[in-house]
Amino acid sequence: MNLVIAGCTRRKVATSCLVPALELYQGSCIPQLRARLGPYAFLRGRVLFLSARHGLVHAGTPLRPYDQQLTEARAEQLRPDVMAALDREFIAGGRPEEILLLLEPLYLLLLADLRAHPNRLMLRWIPNPGDGWEDAAAVLDMWGWP
Repeated sequence: MNLVIAGCTRRKVATSCLVPALELYQGSCIPQLRARLGPYAFLRGRVLFLSARHGLVHAGTPLRPYDQQLTEARAEQLRPDVMAALDREFIAGGRPEEILLLLEPLYLLLLADLRAHPNRLMLRWIPNPGDGWEDAAAVLDMWGWP
């Protein structure tokens, strides 16, 4: 089964309540991703976010809005935890055939160790997800995701 990893966005839903990460993030191509996966809980479970505050989180992880930009220093700080969480994800959910990365370049620092992963994962990267929804949708179409 494939996996989508998206970067968090500066624009977030205006609330003081906990909301699932997929509902929290409002920028980039997240609204299109959310609309596409709408009623498909299983597929939403195959979406992860890289958060400048929280590291790697599932689309359903309850979060409150926050304001934290990803910096190189913060990425290096989060990197070991992100890779450990991703390894746990692979153990729990199985090794994905492909991973679609909807990430601006700085977020790749969080996944720097992924290229050396012993399972040699196939990565498809959309470096400007705000303008790259058509490319992302084409990958999801190829995967057979609704």
